[in-house]
Amino acid sequence: MTCSWIFTERNEGASHKTLLVSASHRLHSEAMSEAENQTTYGKCNNPHGHGHNYALEVTVAGQVDPRTGMVCNIVDLDSFVEREILERFGHQNLNTASAFREAVPTTENLCVEIYRILKNFKAAPVEKIRMEETMLNSFEYAGDAELRS
Repeated sequence: MTCSWIFTERNEGASHKTLLVSASHRLHSEAMSEAENQTTYGKCNNPHGHGHNYALEVTVAGQVDPRTGMVCNIVDLDSFVEREILERFGHQNLNTASAFREAVPTTENLCVEIYRILKNFKAAPVEKIRMEETMLNSFEYAGDAELRS
């Protein structure tokens, strides 16, 4: 796990917390034929699936608490992510997760689902999430907000 912070002159900040999520999936849509699935998803359509060690970066933003000096207590964020994300998706076949009964478990869809869950974190607003699937592929999601670096 890594953690970094960015602050502004108005005592607002953003904390970035990175955690690892190991999971497997098969990219396959029941709405497409076998040939369409193979063409669309290529090697990721392997019937046996494949796994990733995703790097999940969670960005929370808000006012820095003058008492603690933090946007939120990182221990609280860690506990929430462990309970709500890692226990749900870690070391799982994403195709069997209830969140993907109707959706292909692409990393893009996983980002949307994780963001939706993390919006329930009450200690600080979740600004965005970023998932690195491989060192060459990463995806960011910020709900209806505009993504910013």
